[in-house]
Amino acid sequence: MYIPRSIDFDLEKWQKEKRHKPLLIRGARQVGKTATIREFGKKFKIYIELNFVEKPGLTRLFEGDLSPEVICDNIETILNVRIIPGETLLFIDEIQECQAAITSLRFFYEKMPELHVIAAGSLLEFALSEIPTFGVGRIRSIFMYPMSFAEFLIASGEIKLLDKIRNASPLQPLHDVIHSKSITLVQKFLSLGGMPEVVASYLEDGDFNHCQGLLDDLIISIQTDFAKYRKKTPVSRLNEVFQSVVHQSGQKFVYSKASLQANTVQVKEALQLLITAGLVIPVTHSSSNGIPLGAESNPQKQKMLVFDSGIFQRIMGLELENFLLNKQFDAINKGNLAEQFVGLELIKSGGCYQIPSLYYWHRESKNSNADVDYIIQLQNEVVPIEVKSGTKGSMQSLYIFLKEKKIRKGIRISNENFSSFDNIEVYPLYAVGNLKK
Repeated sequence: MYIPRSIDFDLEKWQKEKRHKPLLIRGARQVGKTATIREFGKKFKIYIELNFVEKPGLTRLFEGDLSPEVICDNIETILNVRIIPGETLLFIDEIQECQAAITSLRFFYEKMPELHVIAAGSLLEFALSEIPTFGVGRIRSIFMYPMSFAEFLIASGEIKLLDKIRNASPLQPLHDVIHSKSITLVQKFLSLGGMPEVVASYLEDGDFNHCQGLLDDLIISIQTDFAKYRKKTPVSRLNEVFQSVVHQSGQKFVYSKASLQANTVQVKEALQLLITAGLVIPVTHSSSNGIPLGAESNPQKQKMLVFDSGIFQRIMGLELENFLLNKQFDAINKGNLAEQFVGLELIKSGGCYQIPSLYYWHRESKNSNADVDYIIQLQNEVVPIEVKSGTKGSMQSLYIFLKEKKIRKGIRISNENFSSFDNIEVYPLYAVGNLKK
């Protein structure tokens, strides 16, 4: 069962271009890279897949001459296929197993731009970090993440509901019945997460318990992969730091809390490996006095997100039954799950051709601490976002930020319907994707 992804549209646009830069599909393991390309391959007369893990001997096709003509001629001979530019999709999977193949991608654009070439890999980022340059300007990267809530709705057949959500706004809220249904669905998505295997299982039989078992399998698979990251970093340390990222969610990440035995340098190294693997996403402090937000960022102050809400809630050990039945926001946000979800949705709605950056704001003061969950740029404006419930009085940090920075408006994300008051716009949890419209 293939679940349509938003990246499908970007692939179709790329297919129609006259000159094609080879695509490098990047992202954490099991987010759907291979399944997406195989489905896309059905749009071509000829589809050729080279998998360097399944058939490691194929890496020898990239020994010596890296000319696309020579490589294609060898592929045709070995696999007994024809490669016709414009009609063929050549997919190189698990390309991280062959650095020469990564290097060869640049030459396909220079010498055979009519041929559609896509590459992907499960631990690709580690291979790329060891290559000084792999074709700047000649290769296009596309970044994939677990499914967004919008993709979940489409997969669930809730296209009409998605249209309603996308057309709603603080000036045009949803009907209460539609709002209630949307909250129920986003709660389900928070517990399932966006890993395609889990979502597909739920859509097939609706068995939440089985889905939780699949999440356990994915967590074990993630932990097993730790051994492949760097031999000099113990698997136990990577697992310890990964667990700490989960349990320190919603607050500044403190290295000393991450390990009882490792020092700060060792924890930083382990954390960077997890970030490189796409399992952890940093949210960096920014003074937020203007744009770009990154100009005033401070990498010494970061929060950390786990790449999938389902993985996160499973490691947290949330009581799923109470979580799904309770409509109160405090229950939905147990363990800062809602804050995690908002950050992930902001990333997923930011487009697939760049690595998006997330920022937050924090002011430490003896008399007045203040913390705003996310700071984003909308057009040429700085906009603060608080993931909150309750009344206006509960958003003291947001008001402090608006006053101090002289910002025109702020956004509150909660389980409330769309609304607005003063200079605050309220967006429901299920409509985070609307912010980037």
